[in-house]
Amino acid sequence: MRVVIAEDQALLREGLARLFEDGGHDVVATLRDADQLLATVEQEQPDLAVIDIRMPPTFTDEGARAARAIKQQHPTVGVLVLSQHIETGHAVNLVACGGFGYLLKDRVLEVDEFLATAERVAAGGSALDPMLVASLVSPIDHGPIGRLSERERGVLGLMAQGLTNAGIANRLVVSERTVEAHVRHILTKLDITDSEDGHRRVLAVLAYLNGTHQA
Repeated sequence: MRVVIAEDQALLREGLARLFEDGGHDVVATLRDADQLLATVEQEQPDLAVIDIRMPPTFTDEGARAARAIKQQHPTVGVLVLSQHIETGHAVNLVACGGFGYLLKDRVLEVDEFLATAERVAAGGSALDPMLVASLVSPIDHGPIGRLSERERGVLGLMAQGLTNAGIANRLVVSERTVEAHVRHILTKLDITDSEDGHRRVLAVLAYLNGTHQA
């Protein structure tokens, strides 16, 4: 996997590069701001761009804007955005592009899981930080979401993180058949057509939670 990293903090930037290299991946460029990011992606054609959501000069949404531009101009490039804090607006807007992940920076410390997430995003999948998923799911206790059992909400959250049925089964220590049953019940209650495409499942969940479900 060919990786471009855009992160203004030198220690984290170097740490990410070492992490990917130790994982057998090729870091083709590291940048401290978003100014040259689009041109670098154009030149290097990476599989994945890892981007800090807030970078110089204003430390507001430079990374988010760069991520959006990359997905518009290079839709096959995976984009993994890192953030210090949960910012639901940017994440929900960008996940609709596919090949997109949003993680808190603390997740980098969980090396194996972080690399697995990065690889999934580079392959066209989606991944959202558990804290973001919780912020989207937990407050909703009305409408169809309110019909879900506590276990079904938990499965819904893992679906939104981009996990497959097998991954959910492993996380919950239950059989894959049990997870399949939960997923069927969830999608039925939310009037969402099931799909084997993990990315479409994430889109369906997020679209519904944001009031834009078009089943």
